[in-house]
Amino acid sequence: MNRRCRTLHGWLKMNMATNYREDMTKSAAANIRPIHEHGANVLYQHGTLAQLVPGLLEGTTTIGELLEHGDTGIGTGEGLDGELIILDGVAYKIGQSGVAEVLPDDFTVPFASVHHAAFQYQCERSDIGLEDLNKKIVEANGRANTFFAVIVRGTFSFIKTRAVIKQQAPYPTLEEVADQQAMFLGHDVKGTTMLGYFSPLMFNGAAVAGFHEHFLADDRSIGGHVLDAVLERGDILSQVFDTLVQHLPVDNPEYRSHDFSNDPIAEAIAKAE
Repeated sequence: MNRRCRTLHGWLKMNMATNYREDMTKSAAANIRPIHEHGANVLYQHGTLAQLVPGLLEGTTTIGELLEHGDTGIGTGEGLDGELIILDGVAYKIGQSGVAEVLPDDFTVPFASVHHAAFQYQCERSDIGLEDLNKKIVEANGRANTFFAVIVRGTFSFIKTRAVIKQQAPYPTLEEVADQQAMFLGHDVKGTTMLGYFSPLMFNGAAVAGFHEHFLADDRSIGGHVLDAVLERGDILSQVFDTLVQHLPVDNPEYRSHDFSNDPIAEAIAKAE
């Protein structure tokens, strides 16, 4: 076999192996179904992203109340006070220092998503950027019109996160604070968790259409809202929801009286996220 043939043969073997792994990944992901035990099929969301657009940033529920509905989740604090991530029933806030701190039960939030964790293994990925990773996750599970959560545990060769700087009342609009954020960069970050929620396009406004992902290193040295990343190697786990519980701050006077008809909801969310 000449060199050209050996090269072609090697390429074909590698391509066949790649296609086989992709097929196996799709098969595993397609078999992931909602788990109804302990309410693990339910995604609970307090508030909406749309209400943040005009600056309705007052905290209208607490961490303690959120934990009654789940042990895993993401959100933000009153006045956009940091990026929140809840893992194993413990809530963390990443503020403008970039270092995570544990939150008390009385910490208030205007917006958060939580659920009871029952993740199922989907696949392992390596040497892949955030955009391609998210695209492959959706392609594999075939659930573009379904709410689901994804958790990635592994090593990131690169991670870029942000935390919005806390605002004071009277609160500005979401667009006005979009550039007021601290950025954090990490390289070769081992022992990490990236937690995200995927929301269907038809629910844009209630949540972010597509992925909304937060990050936390095990040593709490870096975290925040994920802007970009390269996964060196990690396990991908998914959890599918067939029920969305949308809890609204109906006792908040500003929320009750606000007219959303003139708010640029889609544009503001796209710019902020």
